[in-house]
Amino acid sequence: MNPQKRLYRSTQDRMFAGVCGGIGEYLDVDPTLVRLVFVALTLLSSGSGLVIYVILMLIVPERPADKRKLKSKHDAAEWPDQGLTDDAPPPDAPADYRTD
Repeated sequence: MNPQKRLYRSTQDRMFAGVCGGIGEYLDVDPTLVRLVFVALTLLSSGSGLVIYVILMLIVPERPADKRKLKSKHDAAEWPDQGLTDDAPPPDAPADYRTD
């Protein structure tokens, strides 16, 4: 197990505050499954899932900018130092943009 692995709220895969996205990234599962668990917990236990979500939203820190994961080519364009180099056009660039 990676000793540097920490739980953060997701900044990339978020619907509300990034709690379920962060838990999904931490456990390496689809965040949709985590969201469904929170909904089921909320419905089956008179709202305790919502209370847990709010508590996690307040105590779990947001992922720092230097630890964000790139999920797509679009993210690489937003974070050029972590993705594509400046001298190469993006792979999906229009034909008139390409120099080759």
